[in-house]
Amino acid sequence: MLYFLIGMFILVAGYFTYGRLVERIMGPDDRETPAVTQPDGVDYVVLPHWKNMLIQLLNIAGIGPVIGVILGIKFGAIVFLILPVGNIIGGAVHDFAAGMMSLRHNGENLPGLVRRHLGTAFYWCFSCFMIFLLLLVVAVFINVPANLVKGLIPGGGNLCFYGAVTVIFLYYIAATLFPVDKIIGAVYPYFGALLILSSFLILGVLMYRACGNPTLLSETATFRAGMMTAVKHQPIIPLLFVTIACGIISGFHGTQSPIIARTMRSERQARSSFYGMMVVEGIIGMIWAAGGMAIYNMRPELMSQNPSLVLCEITKTFLGTWIGGLTVLGVIVLAVTSGDTAMRSLRLSLAEIFKLPQKPMANRIFLCLPLIVLVLGLLWWSNMSAKSFSQLWNYFAWGNQVLAASTLMAATVWLCRCGKKFPAFLITLIPGCFMTFIVLDYILWISPAHKGPLGFGMELHASYWAAGILTALLSMLCLWQCRAPKHVGECHE
Repeated sequence: MLYFLIGMFILVAGYFTYGRLVERIMGPDDRETPAVTQPDGVDYVVLPHWKNMLIQLLNIAGIGPVIGVILGIKFGAIVFLILPVGNIIGGAVHDFAAGMMSLRHNGENLPGLVRRHLGTAFYWCFSCFMIFLLLLVVAVFINVPANLVKGLIPGGGNLCFYGAVTVIFLYYIAATLFPVDKIIGAVYPYFGALLILSSFLILGVLMYRACGNPTLLSETATFRAGMMTAVKHQPIIPLLFVTIACGIISGFHGTQSPIIARTMRSERQARSSFYGMMVVEGIIGMIWAAGGMAIYNMRPELMSQNPSLVLCEITKTFLGTWIGGLTVLGVIVLAVTSGDTAMRSLRLSLAEIFKLPQKPMANRIFLCLPLIVLVLGLLWWSNMSAKSFSQLWNYFAWGNQVLAASTLMAATVWLCRCGKKFPAFLITLIPGCFMTFIVLDYILWISPAHKGPLGFGMELHASYWAAGILTALLSMLCLWQCRAPKHVGECHE
């Protein structure tokens, strides 16, 4: 329990300390934002600050800070410290940097930002990879909430599942096509209230139970017996940072920050909108990680079960059937409110690539039609078997962190080019190098022999060395990009 309380303190204190340091380096000022200089009534629309914060929170807080941490807490109580530290120095910085770069480049999406700072060749590879990843996100964030809906309804079968899939997907299409303030800006306040209420209900009951029984939030003997360890081919590095993305750091967030960069009235709102909402997501992740540890201590047999089933058991055990059902509904909201903006981000990125203005509805429909077909194909494939969905999730998990590493490296070049000298640019370079190492190490080490998808299957320590050398080389290439002249006016001096 002590680790949990320390972790929560790190998150809150980190926002007011390290968050302020990052804000001084990023330099938000009083210049006009893209929503003010080029409003189009569709994507560039000034929204109230409180709405922007809620939209950003719901955009980034998908099922990761719930499902991911329920699985990830099986690495042990150390997760209660790794999650908040990674959040403060990695994930929140990542989201802040992506948002600030977009603000300074007319609301540009992530592929455009990567092209500016990492070059055209990398841009094309990155764009294809990001589009593929976002298609996976949309498919996963239809599949998982539809299964949760199926579980909420007694006797819910395939008819219930496919009915939920249809409703969720139709909502995604509508949220993608219509102006940001008409659907997303209108319904998110209600979704946000449900999310916050459900999370803090769990926290309140957990703290009450843990005060009477502190072992609920500690590694008991039965918990240790089911823990993930290197001996079981489940090492913390790299596996933890692929298992828990949302909460620590997630590349998907870099695709979402530009959506809010296009609806902000002032750059002064950037720290609370980007850095602050990632910290809130970290708090949500800590709550559900605590719920996972508590239920595993109470019912060790659940450690071998699907995390979606564990989620339902957590809510029923601590909140009862009715309030627990409301909480599961809050988790469904988390998935849905990330899936809709993932599809919107796909549309916006394709619009930039093909240089199609998005004010005409016909152009939006033109870009959405092939996306609908591709997502339907992924949904059909992922539901062929449990193995298919597992493969879908694995590709999503490590691909997500490829985006995170790329965004942080692009942000490092951006900071260098606008005059931020050593050690200022280390705020993005260090987490960028770390995530590059994690991605490379995962690909080099993972294999079916290591109970994972196809990879190179190297021995763990050999993969550490190889990934370390490759990371050093890629970091030098990144810093080489900084040689370009200083970009006057991009950063606050």
